[in-house]
Amino acid sequence: MTRIETQDVTGALKGLACVAMALLLAACAGGRTEPAPIDHRGVDAEVRTPAKAESAGVQVYPLKNPAVAELTSQASQAEQGGNYDQAAILLERALRIQPRDPELLQQMAEVQVQKQDYAQALSFATRSFDIGPRVGEICARNWRTIGLAREQLGDNSGAREATGRADQCMVTKPQGL
Repeated sequence: MTRIETQDVTGALKGLACVAMALLLAACAGGRTEPAPIDHRGVDAEVRTPAKAESAGVQVYPLKNPAVAELTSQASQAEQGGNYDQAAILLERALRIQPRDPELLQQMAEVQVQKQDYAQALSFATRSFDIGPRVGEICARNWRTIGLAREQLGDNSGAREATGRADQCMVTKPQGL
């Protein structure tokens, strides 16, 4: 090959590399926009506080095993400290003791939201709703968590539906009674 032919081939390869890089960048930039991740304050503001404020009815909670109560307390402290992995580990231990506790399942769902594992959050919140009460604070937290998880997973219509169902969890006594 002559020197001119080598320069032509080298120039063509550089041009091809530039086109390939431009296509890769365009593919990365053209993806769907993700909702902003939810942090600890977001879970409190979006799930816990509204459910607590709206819970004017009677709340019924089962008796807790003392070991579960201690693990839950430690998990709450870890969560407040921003150590979501530790909180999840502690809640997993508690769930081994009481696997059908809707409050534990919901707390684990909220920790999964903070860890940005929205598929797991959706799974735990759904399980909590399936075995938990159909009214009250836990029910509302279930549906608010399901809504957040669906929104983060790109299911906006499912998120709106879940938010509407959260409002139906709050049953109060009729006026005048």
